[in-house]
Amino acid sequence: MGMTITEKILAGHAGKEHVAPGELINAKVDFLLANDITAPIAITEFKKIGAKDVFDRSRVTFVPDHFAPQKDIQSAEQCKLLREFSRQYGLEHYFEIGRMGVEHALLPEQGLVLPGDVVIGADSHTCTYGGLGAFSTGVGSTDLAAAMATGECWFRVPESMKFVYTGKFSKWVTGKDLILHTIGDIGVDGALYRAMEFTGEAMENLPMHARLTICNMAIEAGGKNGIIAPDDITEGYVKGRARRDYKFFASDPDASYVEVRDYDVSKIPITVACPHLPSNTRAVEELSDIRKDQSVVGSCTNGRYEDILEAANVIRGRKVHPDVRMVVIPATQDIYRKTMREGLLDVFVEAGAVVSTPTCGPCLGGHMGVLAKGERAIATTNRNFVGRMGHLESEVYLSNPAVAAASAVLGHIASPEELGL
Repeated sequence: MGMTITEKILAGHAGKEHVAPGELINAKVDFLLANDITAPIAITEFKKIGAKDVFDRSRVTFVPDHFAPQKDIQSAEQCKLLREFSRQYGLEHYFEIGRMGVEHALLPEQGLVLPGDVVIGADSHTCTYGGLGAFSTGVGSTDLAAAMATGECWFRVPESMKFVYTGKFSKWVTGKDLILHTIGDIGVDGALYRAMEFTGEAMENLPMHARLTICNMAIEAGGKNGIIAPDDITEGYVKGRARRDYKFFASDPDASYVEVRDYDVSKIPITVACPHLPSNTRAVEELSDIRKDQSVVGSCTNGRYEDILEAANVIRGRKVHPDVRMVVIPATQDIYRKTMREGLLDVFVEAGAVVSTPTCGPCLGGHMGVLAKGERAIATTNRNFVGRMGHLESEVYLSNPAVAAASAVLGHIASPEELGL
């Protein structure tokens, strides 16, 4: 019996020729990460176990992105812990503000996570790097602390689900719509502790930013990881970025899957997730009566250059609705500079939006756009749980960047087609 891409990566890192779903393994880890919320806990546990040093100074990174730039004294103390630990142990990749970005956009951009890697992070959206063909998953801070010292982590090999996408996308339908539609189909626990393997001709034509978006939200279906087999598009992205060797893996033709689901992407509409679950999805045209108070474009899901460009092309020459606040957050400094050089940030400022330095910010109700009681936001972020972006009685709707921009202009949830685009 053959193996899936997830099983092959885990087997290789466990020093085994073959692994099977349900098997407990100890695997070597290629890269570890944590942020200003989770790293302080990992640091505390690292010291508790009496660790003398990190296993590799080039493969452990801390990224202060959730409450950075520091919004209050508590967040300043949290970030200080990361800074001091990084200096003490000589971590090669500590990203201070001014050089950092939202971690799951930053690390692929910097060539630190690569195809064929095993990557763990003390953040649930670490599954993003499956878009590169890596096995990447979120872990607890205590597991991360042990891995910081040993370079290893234990896993239960997940069962794999295959999602096969065929056909051509309709206008304004993106990778975000694809993953929202999929989560709406299977539910928030439809892939619980399973590897979500995204395949098919439609997937093979997707650019890297869309692949990263899709894998980023695997956790919203309960997935252990999301993964897309690397190909020429992957090679084009990582070549010139990679800071070490990498390896492409692919599933065997006779690999076993616990479930296979087929989708014709031409039938996937522009999709919005309504409160209070990413699985509560509806077609955008069904929601035109929902008024908005805030529109957010950014996050580790949709804060890349192509996302900012998509929103800018919708809002160019138009104005943000007088009843709406629009917040635009390029996910990294490099993205910020590129969008600035190309005049995209000026497009938003001219329209009446505000542009933030890279940060997770409002996605988790941190800062830069927290909602008050009764307010509604449309956002390109990944979660819309109760109280996720602020008050327990606020609401968050999830969409692609074009819908977030069109909704900012019209004041209600809207497709760009309502603007004649």
